[in-house]
Amino acid sequence: MNILAIESSCDETACAILHDTTLLSNVVVSQIDIFKAYGGVIPEVAARNHLEAILPVIDKAISDAKTSWKDIGAIAVTHTPGLLGSLLIGTLTARTFAILHDKPLYAIHHLKSHIYSNWIEQNSSVAPKFPLLALVISGGHTQIIYMKEHNSFEIIGTTLDDAVGECFDKVAKILGLPYPGGPSIAKAAEKGNPDKYKFPHPKIDNLNFSFSGLKTAVLRTVQKTCSVSLDYPSHDLKNLLTSEQIADFAASFQKTAVDILLEKLVLAETKYENIKSIVFAGGVSANKALRKKANEIFSSLETSIEVSKENQPEPFKKRKNTANESPRIYFPAPQFSGDNAAMVAIAAYYEIQSGIEPTNPYTLDISPRSNIS
Repeated sequence: MNILAIESSCDETACAILHDTTLLSNVVVSQIDIFKAYGGVIPEVAARNHLEAILPVIDKAISDAKTSWKDIGAIAVTHTPGLLGSLLIGTLTARTFAILHDKPLYAIHHLKSHIYSNWIEQNSSVAPKFPLLALVISGGHTQIIYMKEHNSFEIIGTTLDDAVGECFDKVAKILGLPYPGGPSIAKAAEKGNPDKYKFPHPKIDNLNFSFSGLKTAVLRTVQKTCSVSLDYPSHDLKNLLTSEQIADFAASFQKTAVDILLEKLVLAETKYENIKSIVFAGGVSANKALRKKANEIFSSLETSIEVSKENQPEPFKKRKNTANESPRIYFPAPQFSGDNAAMVAIAAYYEIQSGIEPTNPYTLDISPRSNIS
């Protein structure tokens, strides 16, 4: 079956066509260049740009796939969570085409799509196995989700304040690095010393996260380094820092954020038995430092190399000691880490395979916030 999917939850206008698990086309129009000057997304501007881009993007996806509407078996669209205006453009378009072409419509949760990005073009022999843990990390979300099977989601850890991607953006702003903060900090960190500055790890119970304290710790350390008072305008601090200091702050912050994420993931693995796979999802999953550290901690089942624990932080030493006991880890391909429609299509495919009924296009609603289910 060919599935046409639409994604417009934030500032990417995207359409993809999937034949079962094989991707036929994937078109993404990003608004990042528009919002760099503002340091973040302006919802009303994002919605207007979606309105201009949505139909050309769909036409190009159909053209790239060398198909037509008569060959489309189902339509999928992101309906929650996200920006209201952005979601409205995508869902109204999908509902209209579903009615016009008499196609079943599948309303997809945004976080479900990110998780299922790890299944794109994966056959059953190499796809993630259940039960699994999913670490969803983006500008708006930081969650650990337990899945015992397809379309079964249990949130076992979540952020109590800022999402990790939001923290990257705010720290980047303090350091005078451009939006979006994730790629900017990662690039600056390449020339920095990750051990130059020591930032605290929040003492949060269970598997939950907190990143507001880390953001404040970076701000206070920058203020102290620059010998200014606490009421000094944070947007001017960048003018007092050298390029070397900016690189060191970026590297030290990135290391701390990565360690906080993986410490909780290791704790989750110790609490849930027989975990076969660990999947990373969301824009922050593209971070190279995170991928490198995760591969050091969760060694592949396909190798028989023991992972050295001598220099690991204490939480990482609690893991089982051999690769044969480790779950296999998955990261989405870089082009599927950020928002895209291919991940919406693959999530819809597994809803169809699971027997989930399509949504009525006349009654489909949107929601800016909702838990995955």
